[in-house]
Amino acid sequence: MHILITGAAGMIGRKLTARLVEAGHLNGRPIEALTLIDIDSPEKPKTFTGTLVTAAADIGDPAAAPALIAGKPDVVFHLAAIVSGEAELDFEKGDRINLDGSRALLEAIRQAGDDYRPRLVFTSSIAVFGAPFPEVIGDDFHLTPLTSYGTQKAIVELLLADYTRRGFVDGIGIRLPTISVRPGRPNKAASGFFSAIIREPLAGEEAALPVGEDVMHWHASPRSAVGFLIHAAGLPSERLGPRVNLTMPGVACTVAEQITALRRIGGEKVAARIRRAPDPLVARIVAGWPRRFDPRRALALGFAAESSFDDIIRVHIEDELGGRIGA
Repeated sequence: MHILITGAAGMIGRKLTARLVEAGHLNGRPIEALTLIDIDSPEKPKTFTGTLVTAAADIGDPAAAPALIAGKPDVVFHLAAIVSGEAELDFEKGDRINLDGSRALLEAIRQAGDDYRPRLVFTSSIAVFGAPFPEVIGDDFHLTPLTSYGTQKAIVELLLADYTRRGFVDGIGIRLPTISVRPGRPNKAASGFFSAIIREPLAGEEAALPVGEDVMHWHASPRSAVGFLIHAAGLPSERLGPRVNLTMPGVACTVAEQITALRRIGGEKVAARIRRAPDPLVARIVAGWPRRFDPRRALALGFAAESSFDDIIRVHIEDELGGRIGA
């Protein structure tokens, strides 16, 4: 099996690569070749013994997608994207990467020949939904995004469904919750503070909170995100049906509940490292995002996530901190 991962140098891409290399197989087939691309060349997994290609490539470059598909990978994990806050601040960049790059990838697959129909796993986002929201959002709620990022993801969802309907690709779009707790340094995502207010205090550092504690959001851990991707890659098309885009399970909680969970696990000294620093742009973006979902379709199809934010924090401590909290 040949697997292509776009956005492979990103946090989820790195973790997905590590999981696949450790397993050595996907969908019951040995992984014989890996192609890993990102705007900066991804790090080579040291223990992979098959054919390995790592390269720097801009998915927004019209020449990039045909070159990536020339090797006819069996499974494509399309993770490459400009994150929410950056896409809102730089419309042209977001459109070129999130929309044009994704469409070019789909078109390259279509042009590769009638005998080629790979499984394409696309990471969409709950930002495809826009207010006003019902109390709980089901998969049938209409797509009315209120950000450029959400609009770009929603358009690609429609394209993915149409290319799948036409038989050009075997696609599945998974709407990821906000992934918490993200390791490493903050990125330009408007949602980054959801991780920062947990990650930094646990590491002994101060963290800024740009929104009110009453803000509610939908979360899952990086470990769950990788699990979603691997499960999506192996989900039979007949089980998925014609509605190829679906919302992943997660945990709905307010910022106040996040902080309470942090206090339970890390103690008062850790929770006290959160500093209130209102940011009107971040607050405006987050106000247009959905809060709570009914992911019954994903659950019925076998997707699974944490059941509480305490569990999400514990995953971070286990996977990133060696089971220990900083001073």
